[in-house]
Amino acid sequence: MKHLVSILVIILLLTGCFANSDDYSDATIQKGQKTVESYIRNNYEDIETVEFNNDHSNPMGGLMIRGKVNGKAGFVVDVDPDDFTVESIGEKEGFPDLKKECREKVCSY
Repeated sequence: MKHLVSILVIILLLTGCFANSDDYSDATIQKGQKTVESYIRNNYEDIETVEFNNDHSNPMGGLMIRGKVNGKAGFVVDVDPDDFTVESIGEKEGFPDLKKECREKVCSY
């Protein structure tokens, strides 16, 4: 009986983990990419190009948008799939600097 309860608890935990991994529609991903591009162009200096890759995986089930700016500096952006706001951004080496007016608060996007 003790083993059965342990097995059931493990199954419930695993089910909860897999339930959080959402597959987003192409329309949702495109809207997320549009939001991210607007965010980057409005908050960072010297943005020439914004490119996206096809990896949208996120272990927590959220919408992650990955790509590069200016052909070299990578980024990872966590986007709220309900209202398409940028929740966080991870900038890799060589990413452009924030615009002066966007350092204290996020500029509109």
